[in-house]
Amino acid sequence: MAWGCETMSHGGREAAKAASSQGAEIADRVADGLWARASEWRRDPARLLFAPDGTLSRGLICTVAALFTLPTVDYFWKYEGGAANLFFVSSITLTLAACLMLVFRRVLVASVLVNAIIGIVATVAWAKHQAMDMAFHAYDIVFYLSSRPTIAFLWRNFRADVIALIAALAATAIAAALAYRFDTKRVDRRGVFVAAVLLALVSVGAAFVKGERRHMQYYWNGRHISSFYSSWAETIETLWRGQLIEAASSAPGPHFAVPTECVPTTKPPHIILIHQESLVPPGHFPTLLYDHGLDRLFASHDGKEHRLRVETYGGASWLTEFSVLTGLSTRSFGGMSQFVQPLMAGKLRDTLPETLLRCGYRTVVFYPLMRNFVSNGKFYASVGLKEIFDAEDQAAKTDNERDRFYFGNALDEMARHLQNSRQPLFTMIFTMATHSPYDSPYMPEVNVPGGGPGTDPEMNEYLRRLAMARIDYDDMLREIARRFPGERFLIVQYGDHHPIATRTLLGLNNKLDAEDISLPPESPGFITYYAVDGVNYQPPALPAVETLDVPYLPLVILNAARLPLSDSFRERQRLLNACNGRYYTCEPRGAILAFHRRMIDSGLIDAH
Repeated sequence: MAWGCETMSHGGREAAKAASSQGAEIADRVADGLWARASEWRRDPARLLFAPDGTLSRGLICTVAALFTLPTVDYFWKYEGGAANLFFVSSITLTLAACLMLVFRRVLVASVLVNAIIGIVATVAWAKHQAMDMAFHAYDIVFYLSSRPTIAFLWRNFRADVIALIAALAATAIAAALAYRFDTKRVDRRGVFVAAVLLALVSVGAAFVKGERRHMQYYWNGRHISSFYSSWAETIETLWRGQLIEAASSAPGPHFAVPTECVPTTKPPHIILIHQESLVPPGHFPTLLYDHGLDRLFASHDGKEHRLRVETYGGASWLTEFSVLTGLSTRSFGGMSQFVQPLMAGKLRDTLPETLLRCGYRTVVFYPLMRNFVSNGKFYASVGLKEIFDAEDQAAKTDNERDRFYFGNALDEMARHLQNSRQPLFTMIFTMATHSPYDSPYMPEVNVPGGGPGTDPEMNEYLRRLAMARIDYDDMLREIARRFPGERFLIVQYGDHHPIATRTLLGLNNKLDAEDISLPPESPGFITYYAVDGVNYQPPALPAVETLDVPYLPLVILNAARLPLSDSFRERQRLLNACNGRYYTCEPRGAILAFHRRMIDSGLIDAH
């Protein structure tokens, strides 16, 4: 046995020597080959660029492809966020490159096309944000190219941008054709197919790691590529559904008719609708210590507080605006909900402002930002808000003037109107003083109470601003009564969403931004308020429901003004009663889906 071991040991040593000798021989051959190749390159430098058959060498092709990719890598690193976001955009981009290689079988062609696509998407996204304060969405490709009117709109309003885009696409096509001509080194499709499948699986994992697109990324200037990539899922969902809004495939009942005229039984009151930015009654939080004099800001003419369920938290006011003006739920648009205003501009009829126009009202809105913010101006005009006084028109010095500034501008316009016209006036006013952030005092020279001892600093600041909002609202009521003693006014106000300052009261981390907060549909974080009051006018009783979903608020306004209801609003009245104030979560949900189908079939919603 000892002899056997000795023999085996000796044999192992001999084998090791042989292997070592063979390895050295291979290394020498490789070195000799490299030296010979280097000598050839030194004698004929063209061999660095060309293969013996005269085509471009594989090394040159890969080098050029890598050089094309460097700007994209730099862009991702600078603008596309943290590790999870970089992982997401990189994996999607590599999957796209693999798919292009699968089609063209050329590395250089795939590199040219991928990097050109990234550059074009980033540039278009930047240009769209500059023009409309909106992110570039995959559905834009469908939306803007699906009809002649939208193409005509782009050509009329953004002709230089359209020409630049056409030139970029043409240049990309030419560059890809040249790359196809000079890159003759074809890749193995089987290997590329395996790589594409694996990268696609990695991309799915990367999407889960990244998570959903942050709330309100709708208007972010940045992360253009990841936002565009993320938008494809909801675009595919919408295209699969075949329409923008959820609806039943069919619904019984006649089509809704839109009256040609509106004849009120009595002289209608002027209507003031106040979009109270980030307002929620502090009484919703029993543990919060505050000045209970604030409570009267939220009371209606009946002395009660009426709760309103909205569909956004901490921001994205345009979602609440949409429902208030149209009587529809943004949640019914699925993943496209953040984009409802631009998507549905010109696609809706029988809205609240249109109804008021039919009843003889002049419609005016006092907006605290520029009218092109998230393309609001176009949407407002399309639903019947005929006149917009934006920040520039109002000579605003900041984006968040105190409420009395906007109220004063609106009252001055009312005075001008009433001097020359007996036409009823609908005025929508947006406030901004209670908007975040709350990390610094707003108008610190104003001495108003905040929260009690131990109140979170952000909530304390929010309560200060709420106190100023109450003072300004009370002053406005007194000023209306003083300046217009012979006129009747219906005043409706609503909180568009919670302030971010309530997140700790909802059990959330106080470091979270509004963009990172996702709440379940039944969360108290969606409950704000609406209030109905009058000056020289007594509104009727309000709906006896515990909480009213925001799509019913336009119906409440029309009823409060005692205006005739169209067929679609009469159906909303029936649904309000049948669903106990619920809309999107009405049981049975089929009632809402059937309503949407009847709206589509009646031509009141263009769902495509």
